[in-house]
Amino acid sequence: CLVAQTSSIEDTVHAAVQVEANRQQAVGVAVGVLIDSKIAFYCCTGLQDREEIISVSRSTMFRWASISKSLTAITLLQLAEQDHLSIDQTVHEFLADYPAQRTLDGQSHEITVEQLLTHQAGIVHYNNGVVKGTPREYLRPHPFKHVPLALNGFNQSPLVHIPGTAYSYTTRGYILLSAIVEQAGGRPFHLQVNRMIAKPLGMNTLQPDYQWKRIPHRAVGYRKLKTGKIVPSSDTDVSWKLGGGGFISTIDDLAKFAEGLLQRKLVSKETQQLMFAPHTLADGTTTNYGLGFKTKEFNGKLTVGHSGSQEKTKTQLAIDLQTQSGVVVMSNSEFVDTAKFTEVIFKAISATH
Repeated sequence: CLVAQTSSIEDTVHAAVQVEANRQQAVGVAVGVLIDSKIAFYCCTGLQDREEIISVSRSTMFRWASISKSLTAITLLQLAEQDHLSIDQTVHEFLADYPAQRTLDGQSHEITVEQLLTHQAGIVHYNNGVVKGTPREYLRPHPFKHVPLALNGFNQSPLVHIPGTAYSYTTRGYILLSAIVEQAGGRPFHLQVNRMIAKPLGMNTLQPDYQWKRIPHRAVGYRKLKTGKIVPSSDTDVSWKLGGGGFISTIDDLAKFAEGLLQRKLVSKETQQLMFAPHTLADGTTTNYGLGFKTKEFNGKLTVGHSGSQEKTKTQLAIDLQTQSGVVVMSNSEFVDTAKFTEVIFKAISATH
């Protein structure tokens, strides 16, 4: 366990993480703990690469998976604060060539930026509807690193519900948002994330997880077979969903992101309140999702944050605004429950702080 300082709380958290890692058979886990709105210490256990026997460290690069959606939301909301856009605007005000969005009955519907942010737009996710795109041949390799081209993979898909009437989680909706960020901000999406979030917070390792690029200390991912055997997982290309789940960094940078949220370094107080507040549907039903963040209870603490799950990774970010504490968890084991890790860590913090 690599820690910034030695104390009973660190010992307690380390012990809790180790027990949970053993219980869940996690190959590798990295944790960051925030107390009094600041990063307090880190804890790493297990292996970054089981076959080469390389231990997890604070240099290990883990995929963020869906926590990437929070980066997209904040970048967009910063553009809104700078009057480059309004969340009340529609998709077609930014992407004029994007096909009209229709439900299965053929009815056309406008979609707002806010509906995309809150997963109320009706954009198809993975297995909840028909995914239909615009087939194209690309001359250059890795075309989807150009965000607008990634829209071709789903831009003809029917809406799964009328916008505003239901909550339907969608990674593809956030890919659409990343294209809007690129259009409104006038520069490539990932460069805007770097300029507006990474650099101000000193996040030096955050970057797109381009599968074809050599990234030092990148964690090997692991999955569990039905037999219970744990084997290396596939090294899938996530460039097509950068804004919905395509970033990678060390545990330090995920913790710096959480610290930036606790210290409100990224958006105004008013924007952050709007961002964290659960939004309602047209019929008044409240969801657990705001603008790129969701609420979740851990050990009696009502937190805001996000989780992530995809090939090679499981992640969790949770901050408690009342106590100004937080937990970030990254693992290279697809099968682990990072919510359970977060639960036991918050419990350990409460017991000793």
